[in-house]
Amino acid sequence: MDEQSLETRPAQEGGTLFRLRARPGASRNGLEGIHGGALKVAVHAPPEKGKANKALLEVLAKALGIPKKHLSLAKGETSKDKWIAVQGISPSELERRIQEALKK
Repeated sequence: MDEQSLETRPAQEGGTLFRLRARPGASRNGLEGIHGGALKVAVHAPPEKGKANKALLEVLAKALGIPKKHLSLAKGETSKDKWIAVQGISPSELERRIQEALKK
């Protein structure tokens, strides 16, 4: 896998899992690119009491045009390195949406 390829895995029920690297406490919310197989996402929320995790899902939903209820944290609740589950979307469609969002 090259540095700019997003690491994904098939999830149960036809969804997709992907790697994410969080940057809580940032000055702004947004997608920052793909590095080391993970989508880097900055959120203004602090890493306390789940605030940053909640903000991550909100930023992803808005940037990727996916209903928030279709996104969940699969692994990494207290880590900057996480796995996000997306229901009802293929790995190729997810990659397309991420690449489109990164161009904005």
